[in-house]
This record gives sequence, C-alpha cells and structure tokens, in this order.
Amino acid sequence: MSLQRLALTSVLAFATVSLPSYAQPSRSPFVQSTGALLGEVRNAAGISQMGATVLLYDRYENLIRRAISTEDGRFAFAGLNPDSYTLRVTLASFFPAMRRNITVLPGAENLLRVSLAAVLSSVDIVPGAPNRATLMSDDWKWVLRASQSTRPVLRFLPVQPSTSASADTPSMFSDTTGVVRFTGGDSNLVNSSLQQQMGTAFSVETSVNSTDRVRLSGTLGYAASGLPSAGFRTTYLRRRPGQPGPQVSMTVRQAYLSAAINGSTGNTPVLRTASVSSIDSVDLLDGLRVEYGFSLDSITLYGRMNYFSPFARATYSLGNGAVMKVAYSSGFTPAELIARQPEGQSDLTQDITVLAQAPRISRRENNAAVERNKSYEATYEVVDGNRSVYAMAFREEVNNAAFLMSGATDLAGSANLLPDFNSRGTVFNVGGYQRTGVALGLAQIVNDFLEFAIAGGQAGALTADEGTTASGSIRTHIQTTSRPWITMRINGSMPRTGTRLSASYGWTDFRTLMPTHQSLTGHSDQQVGWNVSTRQPLPGMHGVRMEIMAELRNALAQGYLGLNSSDGRKAVLTNTPRQMRGGLAFIF
Repeated sequence: MSLQRLALTSVLAFATVSLPSYAQPSRSPFVQSTGALLGEVRNAAGISQMGATVLLYDRYENLIRRAISTEDGRFAFAGLNPDSYTLRVTLASFFPAMRRNITVLPGAENLLRVSLAAVLSSVDIVPGAPNRATLMSDDWKWVLRASQSTRPVLRFLPVQPSTSASADTPSMFSDTTGVVRFTGGDSNLVNSSLQQQMGTAFSVETSVNSTDRVRLSGTLGYAASGLPSAGFRTTYLRRRPGQPGPQVSMTVRQAYLSAAINGSTGNTPVLRTASVSSIDSVDLLDGLRVEYGFSLDSITLYGRMNYFSPFARATYSLGNGAVMKVAYSSGFTPAELIARQPEGQSDLTQDITVLAQAPRISRRENNAAVERNKSYEATYEVVDGNRSVYAMAFREEVNNAAFLMSGATDLAGSANLLPDFNSRGTVFNVGGYQRTGVALGLAQIVNDFLEFAIAGGQAGALTADEGTTASGSIRTHIQTTSRPWITMRINGSMPRTGTRLSASYGWTDFRTLMPTHQSLTGHSDQQVGWNVSTRQPLPGMHGVRMEIMAELRNALAQGYLGLNSSDGRKAVLTNTPRQMRGGLAFIF
C-alpha cells in the first residue's frame, strides 16, 4: 500500500513540475479590464506621417497622454480605463485633426485612421473584423462568465514559426515620394525668397533603410530680370521612435544679379551660397525636450563671407494642454527649426521653402553686407479641445537690415544699392535696429470645414522723420518706435470640390514699416495688409495627384515707409510689396 501511495505521489509531483513547460498562463487580454487606442497618421495622399503630436484627453478635457507618431505613422495608447476620450493630432502645415467621444470598452482596442490635410483633417474609427479588433477573443469570453477574473487560466498554445526581422525592413530606395511644382509670378520678399518669376521646383524623398531617409530638392528658373538662378538641397534624416531624429542638410544656390544700377554698367554680379546645417533633439526630463542645431554658411558676392549661426529651443509640457517654449537664435533665420513647427509645411515642401530662403544681402559703401539677427523668444500656449490660446514675447537685434526700395532710389547713391534677385527693384541697407514685441492669439476650430484665428500685440516698427531727408543720409533719419498690430485669419474648405481658401488681414500703423517677425516657437501670425490664397485639387491619374494654387499678398499695397529729400524727390521702403503668384503641383 505504501508503494502505491509512493508511486501516486511521484506521478503527481512529475505532472506538477512538467505541466508549466507545456502550458502557458493566459496573457493579459484574457483578464484584461482596460482597453487601448491604436492609430495611424497619413496625409491626403495616403503617405504615413512621422512626428505627428497625438494628444489624448479624458471626458473632462484634461490631457492624460501624449504620443509621437512613428516612422510608419503609428501611435498607441494602452491600458486605458473604460471611458470616453478625445483625440487631437497636429503636424506641421496640416490642419489639426480632432475627434470627441471615442468610447473605450474593457478588453477592446479601437483602430483609428487619421487623415491630415492643409485645411480639412479627420479622425475615423475603423470597424474591426471579428476576433481581430478586440484584445479579448470570443474563445475566451466563457472564462470570464464561468470564473472570477483573477482565476489563473492555462492554455496550450501552438508553436508559431519565427519570422525574420528583416522581412519588415524596407529595402533601399523603397517608399519613395515626391512633388514637382511649376510656378510663376512675384516671389516673397518677406522670406528673402529666391523663387523665380517663372520656375520649377521639385523634392524627392526615399528610404535608405528602416530608420534613414534621404531627400533631394531643387529649384530652377529665371528671375524677373531675365537672369537664371538655381539651387539644390540634400537632406539626410535618421528617425527615432516617437520623436524626430538628427538631420543634416547641405544647400547650394547661385543667382545672377542685374549689373545696371542707376545707369552704371559692368560685369553681371553672381551670388553663390553654400551651407551645411544640422538639427537634433534630446529629452532631458519628463516633458522637457530641447532642440538644437547650427548652420555654417559661405557667401560669395564682391568677396567671400563665412558665418556660424547657432539656435536652440526648449519645450516643456506643463500638463492639461499647457506648453512653455523658449527659443534663441543668432545669425541667419533658423529655417530648419521653423520648419519643425506645427504651423509649418509638410516634409517635401519644407525643403523647397528652405531652399528658396537665401540670406538677405545688401550693399553698404560698395561692400556686400549680410543681414544678421539675434533673437530671443518665449511662448506660453494652452490647448483646450478645439481652441488654443497663446501669449508670446520676443526681442530682436538686427544688423544690416535689408528692405526693398522703389521710387527715387538715387537718394541712397549707387554705392548703397544692390539689385534684387527676384524683382526689378533694388535693396537698401538701413543699418541696425533693436526692437521688442508682445502678442496674444486665439485659434478656434469651428467644424471640419472652418477655422478662424485672431492675434494682436505691440512691436517695434521703423519710422522716418517728418521733415526732409538729406540725400545720402537716409539711415540717420530712420528710428525705431512701438506700434500696435492685429491680424485676423480664416481658413475654410469646400466639402465636395476640396477647394481650400485662406484669407487674412493685418492692420498696423501703415505710415510705418513693420518688420515681419519670424517666430521661433511657431506663432508667425503677424501679417500686413490683405492676403488671399487658394488651392484646388484636380483629378489624379496613375497614382499622381495634381493641385493648382494661387496667392495674392498685400493686395492693398499697405505698410510702405515714405522718404522725402530736400529737393522734392520721394522713395519708399517696404518688406511686403504687393505680389501675385500661382502654380501647378504634381504630387506622387
């Protein structure tokens, strides 16, 4: 009898020891009491968008989670208590997408499809297939009905064949996207643009491996003077999960300037620039991110000039939708930092815009001078559902400020004038100035088709003496004064045709010259005069989308600073001339 008991005890002990090697305890889905939200961010062309900021709010509009879309455009919020949530997605140059009342059930996952567009964006819930859209399958629902949720459950799982990790790794030169744009009209002097009167711009991006991408952009065309100009830019990007990775760019430009100034003749001057820029980011603390970088620029025009321009920005999340940003730059405008703003443009068009922004160059006593700017800026922003409010303050120290002069340009003398690259006008160097400014802004999303914003503040402006201006001494008669400004903007779209329309009006004291502040924290709302832009998608073919665009800036020709000489001659200075531009884009 004792031997039988000993044998039975041995068998039970062996089964107890051996059973775990053949059975696996149930995973969290089988006792899961929480849910999840999974999603993918794409643009209107169906291309995955990396770096989108995804904010998750509870039913009381409190920010509880934050995520950044990966290189595949994906994001996830796991471990959510059953409740109703609100999702908001923002990305550079795209209209914010929002969806309220997203219900999360116990053990269920909701699959979201986020479609971003310039004006109309949406968040859709994708209906799931049976046994695929939920964390808890029907095979295991009987467990919860038949036992306590804390009871351990064992299940024999079949052996799954291992898959190679290289199967998900994209091959070289895969996932290629691009845009080709044909444009004509005036260029944008506000950004010191090298966009030609008639020109072609292109940008192509492709993958090198799972994390690295390469982008090539270029512009070719003819300026208003009939002389050619061109530029090329190559960008290397390495992406990290949840945040943008390091980026290195190399840019070269060449433009021919008109030789004739006030009847003088000579060889056609050639402007050549070459620059290397880099930007990266690091998370120092929970909720604190620092973006930093620099550019090395070499400029050839009447000699060679070399410059180093550092920049940095710190972003700290205060919770409940509040964010504090502090930024600094010295030298040229940090186009790479501005291009990362939520109000910026999509990746492909970013490089085209940056490529067109040449350094502002003028001439002072027959020597080339380059505009340099030292800027400090701080912004406090609160996002509450469909509404965002911000307060911003900045200080600028500008040297060799360049503005467009028209009229009796001989007031300044030919030694102080330089032909403009993109018009038949001339550029005048007003010297240096310092100014400060503050601003308050409000943006409201009314519905899926309408958004409006209003901003206002006080900033430094340039004014001239009420009396006469002696010939050759214009700089001594220009002072800095403080003036208020206000800008109203409205964006809308047509649901059937897809037409996107944007209109704005910026008011200030139009007897002064209000320089445009290039915001480092993403709130470039200050504008001058009446501005209208429209985009109309066209039917695509063979996977290529088409879009026509038109833009009218400062239609009422406001914000010009008048100058008068003692002998009755008159001239005006401006940085926002009236201009019109249009074009056709092919996106693939």
